[in-house]
Amino acid sequence: MAKFTFIDLFAGIGGFRIALSNAGGTCLGFSEIAPDAINTYCRNYGEPESNNFGDITKLKTLPEHDFMTAGVPCQSWSIAGKKLGFDDDRGQLWNDTLYLLNKVRPKAFIFENVKGLADPRNSSALDYIMSRIREAGYYAEKYILNAYDYGVPQTRVRIYIIGFREEKYLSRFELPDTCPGAVRLSDILDGAVAQTHAPLPGNKARWSLSCNDQGFNDYFLFNDIRNGSTTIHTWDIEDTTEREKRICYLLLSNRRKRDYGPLDGNPLSAEHFKGLDPTITKEELDSLVDKGILKGVPYLYRIKVKDYEPSENEQLVLSFGRSDVLNIDQLKLQRVFRVRGIGIVDTIEELETKGIIECIESRYDFKHSRISAGLNGVNRIFLKSSKIYPTMVASDTNDYIATEDISAGTVEELREEFMEKIYRPHNYRQITKSEACRIQGFPDDFILPETRPRWMKLIGNSIAVSLVKRLAQSVVNTGVFDERDYKAPHRKVKHEEPVQGLLFDL
Repeated sequence: MAKFTFIDLFAGIGGFRIALSNAGGTCLGFSEIAPDAINTYCRNYGEPESNNFGDITKLKTLPEHDFMTAGVPCQSWSIAGKKLGFDDDRGQLWNDTLYLLNKVRPKAFIFENVKGLADPRNSSALDYIMSRIREAGYYAEKYILNAYDYGVPQTRVRIYIIGFREEKYLSRFELPDTCPGAVRLSDILDGAVAQTHAPLPGNKARWSLSCNDQGFNDYFLFNDIRNGSTTIHTWDIEDTTEREKRICYLLLSNRRKRDYGPLDGNPLSAEHFKGLDPTITKEELDSLVDKGILKGVPYLYRIKVKDYEPSENEQLVLSFGRSDVLNIDQLKLQRVFRVRGIGIVDTIEELETKGIIECIESRYDFKHSRISAGLNGVNRIFLKSSKIYPTMVASDTNDYIATEDISAGTVEELREEFMEKIYRPHNYRQITKSEACRIQGFPDDFILPETRPRWMKLIGNSIAVSLVKRLAQSVVNTGVFDERDYKAPHRKVKHEEPVQGLLFDL
């Protein structure tokens, strides 16, 4: 086995460490600033906290090493973040990472980030990162990989940037063979017996969902703004009439149409409902509001007072008025509010309280309009037959595993079985700590904090270890570490003020 040294930047709880150690590496130290992650890292790997290089923004250099890894914080590129890219200070951590790459010049590196970095909206930022890597004299490629394809019972799509100081090693690098479905969710559940599965012919996963051999989804999704054969809505749970259900479906099927607004989901006015069905009354809509299925939302405001000295935030909101009218949906489309961290709704409420504006049109939308929030604390319930679990995240999710088996000949029968045998009697549970470790590829005995929010944040922020093990081995297989004398580990590091400006100055 080839021997090499590596340094673990943005180490978290050490997913990269497990992967690279498995491939023959020796860790010379790590960089992490989160206290919980530092404590967990040191407890599991027997590291003294003095081996933590600390805040990357203050590092002047690092010990000489062969292999650099970095899971650069992803919030500024992820869907869950504000989608601001380099406008978000957290995105600037790429500057510090690439500065150290250029300064220390290891033989190879792997950088991991969320798939959002590779989305078209971030193409200029990704191109910039890749160009800076080239300017530093490295040869690199980017890969969008789903951990499910590499023996992980979880759909976890990430971008991996893999590079070498010498071009010949990049030309030798090959992605590991895929094995989708080799490990399934049922294989890692507590109390279940793991089985060996032949790899599926092609990736059958649909991002975060799966289906059984009959073609039925083996999960149930709880929300009011999407529809499907195994989607459960509030009106399926609450006591509603067939007519009320029909009104809800009218909103569901029309709220994404451009006729009603510029957003992906738009509220509808009473007049819009009447245009779809002249028999619908405002009283019926208000009754659905009282039942907690719909909600009234202010939509248009008239600017009443002109001779007023607004605050800076208020002035910015008022500047988007057209013919003295403010449109809430149009305000939500303005990127400047996200960049500056200005709460549109809060500012509107302040202006209304001061009598500067008044609402001239209200509309109706679903009360539960965030798809990830689910209903009554439940987002998805996966049947025990499911092949995969959705992407694990730091904030945890309202996802559950059914504790009873069900089967049916039709989707309609499956829904009825699910409601009667699983949902209503509450025969479902969250994944356990040990199951979360297995899903991410950590050992069962990996030490994590006791409280769920703490351990879920740590494990959700980590990498899919099984995939990175394979990638690390593929890097080793290029021979990049064979043509040098292995040096004993040493740890010395200096600190300085944060690197500012461009990624680095060559």
